[in-house]
Amino acid sequence: MLVELISGISFVYLFLNYNNYFEIIFLQTLVIIFLIIFFIDLKHFIIPDVLNFTLMGLAILKNFIPNFQSNFTYDFGQSIIGGIAGYLIIWFIIFLYKKIKNIEAMGFGDAKLMTGIGLFFGWQAVFLILFLSAILGLISVIPSLLNNSKNLKTQIPFGPYIVISSIIYYFTGNFLLNLVII
Repeated sequence: MLVELISGISFVYLFLNYNNYFEIIFLQTLVIIFLIIFFIDLKHFIIPDVLNFTLMGLAILKNFIPNFQSNFTYDFGQSIIGGIAGYLIIWFIIFLYKKIKNIEAMGFGDAKLMTGIGLFFGWQAVFLILFLSAILGLISVIPSLLNNSKNLKTQIPFGPYIVISSIIYYFTGNFLLNLVII
Protein backbone atom coordinates (compact mmCIF):
# COMPACT_ATOMS: atom_id res chain seq x y z
CA MET A 1 0.00 0.00 0.00
CA LEU A 2 2.87 2.38 0.81
CA VAL A 3 4.47 1.71 -2.58
CA GLU A 4 1.23 2.54 -4.38
CA LEU A 5 0.76 5.72 -2.33
CA ILE A 6 4.29 6.96 -3.04
CA SER A 7 3.93 6.04 -6.70
CA GLY A 8 0.62 7.90 -6.98
CA ILE A 9 1.95 11.01 -5.23
CA SER A 10 5.02 11.03 -7.45
CA PHE A 11 2.91 10.70 -10.59
CA VAL A 12 0.70 13.63 -9.57
CA TYR A 13 3.79 15.69 -8.72
CA LEU A 14 5.42 14.93 -12.06
CA PHE A 15 2.22 15.56 -14.01
CA LEU A 16 1.76 18.96 -12.34
CA ASN A 17 5.39 20.06 -12.66
CA TYR A 18 6.47 18.85 -16.11
CA ASN A 19 4.97 19.68 -19.49
CA ASN A 20 6.64 17.04 -21.64
CA TYR A 21 4.63 13.78 -21.43
CA PHE A 22 7.60 11.70 -22.51
CA GLU A 23 9.62 13.22 -19.68
CA ILE A 24 6.82 12.47 -17.21
CA ILE A 25 6.74 8.83 -18.31
CA PHE A 26 10.55 8.62 -18.18
CA LEU A 27 10.74 10.11 -14.68
CA GLN A 28 7.83 8.00 -13.41
CA THR A 29 9.58 4.88 -14.70
CA LEU A 30 12.66 5.97 -12.79
CA VAL A 31 10.60 6.52 -9.64
CA ILE A 32 9.07 3.03 -9.94
CA ILE A 33 12.51 1.45 -10.36
CA PHE A 34 13.79 3.39 -7.34
CA LEU A 35 10.79 2.28 -5.27
CA ILE A 36 11.29 -1.37 -6.20
CA ILE A 37 15.02 -1.20 -5.44
CA PHE A 38 14.33 0.57 -2.14
CA PHE A 39 11.87 -2.00 -0.82
CA ILE A 40 13.54 -5.14 -2.19
CA ASP A 41 16.92 -4.16 -0.72
CA LEU A 42 15.28 -3.13 2.55
CA LYS A 43 13.58 -6.52 2.92
CA HIS A 44 15.92 -8.98 1.18
CA PHE A 45 19.33 -7.21 1.20
CA ILE A 46 19.68 -7.60 -2.56
CA ILE A 47 19.30 -5.38 -5.60
CA PRO A 48 18.30 -7.46 -8.63
CA ASP A 49 20.52 -7.04 -11.68
CA VAL A 50 17.51 -6.54 -13.95
CA LEU A 51 16.65 -3.35 -12.04
CA ASN A 52 20.22 -2.07 -12.06
CA PHE A 53 20.67 -2.78 -15.75
CA THR A 54 17.33 -1.14 -16.56
CA LEU A 55 18.46 1.89 -14.57
CA MET A 56 21.74 1.97 -16.49
CA GLY A 57 19.90 1.66 -19.80
CA LEU A 58 17.59 4.56 -18.92
CA ALA A 59 20.58 6.61 -17.83
CA ILE A 60 22.31 6.12 -21.16
CA LEU A 61 19.07 6.69 -23.08
CA LYS A 62 18.49 10.06 -21.43
CA ASN A 63 21.64 11.40 -23.11
CA PHE A 64 19.99 11.02 -26.49
CA ILE A 65 16.61 12.56 -25.64
CA PRO A 66 16.31 16.29 -26.30
CA ASN A 67 14.08 18.72 -24.43
CA PHE A 68 14.32 17.20 -20.98
CA GLN A 69 14.29 19.83 -18.26
CA SER A 70 15.47 17.48 -15.52
CA ASN A 71 18.52 17.81 -13.31
CA PHE A 72 20.56 15.05 -14.95
CA THR A 73 23.83 15.53 -16.75
CA TYR A 74 23.46 15.46 -20.52
CA ASP A 75 27.15 15.35 -21.33
CA PHE A 76 27.75 11.78 -22.50
CA GLY A 77 31.40 11.84 -21.40
CA GLN A 78 30.49 13.06 -17.89
CA SER A 79 27.80 10.40 -17.74
CA ILE A 80 30.19 7.57 -18.66
CA ILE A 81 32.86 8.81 -16.24
CA GLY A 82 30.16 9.02 -13.54
CA GLY A 83 29.08 5.45 -14.17
CA ILE A 84 32.64 4.18 -14.00
CA ALA A 85 33.40 6.23 -10.87
CA GLY A 86 30.21 5.03 -9.16
CA TYR A 87 31.09 1.40 -9.75
CA LEU A 88 34.79 1.67 -8.93
CA ILE A 89 34.30 3.50 -5.64
CA ILE A 90 31.99 0.81 -4.29
CA TRP A 91 34.17 -1.94 -5.78
CA PHE A 92 37.20 -0.42 -4.04
CA ILE A 93 35.35 -0.36 -0.69
CA ILE A 94 34.35 -4.00 -1.15
CA PHE A 95 37.91 -4.98 -2.14
CA LEU A 96 39.60 -3.13 0.73
CA TYR A 97 37.21 -4.36 3.38
CA LYS A 98 37.60 -7.92 2.12
CA LYS A 99 41.40 -7.61 2.28
CA ILE A 100 41.48 -5.95 5.70
CA LYS A 101 38.63 -7.67 7.56
CA ASN A 102 38.17 -10.75 5.34
CA ILE A 103 34.39 -10.21 5.16
CA GLU A 104 32.09 -8.59 2.63
CA ALA A 105 31.25 -4.99 3.49
CA MET A 106 28.80 -4.39 0.66
CA GLY A 107 27.34 -6.19 -2.29
CA PHE A 108 27.95 -5.64 -5.96
CA GLY A 109 24.29 -4.65 -6.32
CA ASP A 110 25.23 -1.39 -4.60
CA ALA A 111 28.12 -0.94 -7.04
CA LYS A 112 25.83 -1.50 -10.01
CA LEU A 113 23.26 0.89 -8.53
CA MET A 114 25.95 3.57 -8.18
CA THR A 115 26.89 2.91 -11.81
CA GLY A 116 23.37 3.86 -12.84
CA ILE A 117 23.36 6.87 -10.53
CA GLY A 118 26.71 8.01 -11.92
CA LEU A 119 25.39 7.63 -15.46
CA PHE A 120 22.41 9.82 -14.58
CA PHE A 121 24.18 12.58 -12.66
CA GLY A 122 27.84 12.50 -13.71
CA TRP A 123 31.00 11.96 -11.73
CA GLN A 124 30.69 15.10 -9.58
CA ALA A 125 27.49 13.80 -8.04
CA VAL A 126 28.83 10.33 -7.21
CA PHE A 127 30.93 11.45 -4.25
CA LEU A 128 28.23 13.68 -2.84
CA ILE A 129 25.53 11.02 -3.18
CA LEU A 130 27.74 8.38 -1.53
CA PHE A 131 28.60 10.77 1.31
CA LEU A 132 24.95 11.66 1.83
CA SER A 133 24.00 7.96 1.68
CA ALA A 134 26.55 7.12 4.36
CA ILE A 135 25.31 9.95 6.59
CA LEU A 136 21.67 8.87 6.18
CA GLY A 137 22.58 5.24 6.87
CA LEU A 138 24.50 6.23 9.98
CA ILE A 139 21.68 8.43 11.26
CA SER A 140 19.16 5.64 10.76
CA VAL A 141 21.24 2.99 12.53
CA ILE A 142 22.43 5.06 15.54
CA PRO A 143 19.24 4.52 17.59
CA SER A 144 19.51 0.74 17.07
CA LEU A 145 23.15 0.81 18.15
CA LEU A 146 22.36 2.85 21.24
CA ASN A 147 19.61 0.52 22.44
CA ASN A 148 21.73 -2.54 21.54
CA SER A 149 19.20 -4.02 19.10
CA LYS A 150 21.96 -3.92 16.45
CA ASN A 151 25.73 -4.03 16.64
CA LEU A 152 28.52 -2.92 14.30
CA LYS A 153 28.44 -6.28 12.52
CA THR A 154 24.72 -6.16 11.77
CA GLN A 155 23.96 -6.11 8.05
CA ILE A 156 22.07 -3.05 6.83
CA PRO A 157 20.90 -2.44 3.27
CA PHE A 158 22.71 0.48 1.63
CA GLY A 159 20.58 0.69 -1.53
CA PRO A 160 17.69 2.55 0.13
CA TYR A 161 20.07 5.27 1.30
CA ILE A 162 21.56 5.57 -2.18
CA VAL A 163 18.03 5.93 -3.60
CA ILE A 164 17.03 8.59 -1.04
CA SER A 165 20.30 10.46 -1.57
CA SER A 166 19.81 10.37 -5.34
CA ILE A 167 16.34 11.85 -5.00
CA ILE A 168 17.67 14.55 -2.67
CA TYR A 169 20.44 15.24 -5.17
CA TYR A 170 17.96 15.43 -8.04
CA PHE A 171 16.12 18.27 -6.32
CA THR A 172 19.04 20.03 -4.61
CA GLY A 173 22.14 18.93 -6.54
CA ASN A 174 23.25 22.32 -7.82
CA PHE A 175 22.80 23.84 -4.38
CA LEU A 176 24.71 21.00 -2.70
CA LEU A 177 27.55 21.10 -5.22
CA ASN A 178 27.90 24.87 -4.80
CA LEU A 179 27.83 24.45 -1.03
CA VAL A 180 30.63 21.87 -1.15
CA ILE A 181 32.73 23.78 -3.69
CA ILE A 182 32.58 27.05 -1.75
